[in-house]
Amino acid sequence: MDRLVSLLREMLSGTLVTLEVWALTLLFALPLGLLICQMRMSKNGFARGVARVYIFYFRGSPLMLQLLFMFFGVPIIVKNILSLFNPTPPAFTLDRTFAAILAFILNYAAYFAEIYRGGIQSIPRGQYEAAHVLGLSNKVTFFKIILPQVVKRIIPPIGNEVITLVKDTALVYVIALQDMLFKAKAAVNRDVSVMPFVIAAIFYLVMTGVLTHLLERIERKFDYYK
Repeated sequence: MDRLVSLLREMLSGTLVTLEVWALTLLFALPLGLLICQMRMSKNGFARGVARVYIFYFRGSPLMLQLLFMFFGVPIIVKNILSLFNPTPPAFTLDRTFAAILAFILNYAAYFAEIYRGGIQSIPRGQYEAAHVLGLSNKVTFFKIILPQVVKRIIPPIGNEVITLVKDTALVYVIALQDMLFKAKAAVNRDVSVMPFVIAAIFYLVMTGVLTHLLERIERKFDYYK
């Protein structure tokens, strides 16, 4: 019994790391995705091109590779740049948690940007024209007419990404960040038991189950736009 309690404490400490990565990723990726979406739909060719390349890279390459590059590759690049000005550059490293969260933010912002863009472009052009005929300003048109419909349409795909993010956080294991999976693997090696993996699976299922329920309630709340 004492061993089980000790194991649960270990797993909970790893769960807190998982939740930290998940929450901070959403906090910054959602607004960053909106900014990238605006660039992607901009009339400025340069901004549009930068956004296209950004989205292509982060959606087209594995998230695990991006994590490894952020933690191992970026310090090497920075060191090489510093060596141009100093023959003996100081050591440069990234904190594991910071590197993981930054990689997740940049990756998920690309997906959110395309979800936003799809939602905005799904609104018939006629609604903009009708609002213009009625004398409504662009600001009123967007926030009072377009935005509520866009929010309704993007909730399901955004929700899918939010749930997927919970599971993707397990990838931080590759840079030895002590999340829930890292703790479970260490306990398996120590105790020669699969119980830590079972507990980790239960924790993941509970988190995704709670999120699924909350997202379903939010979707029902916006059903009046049907």
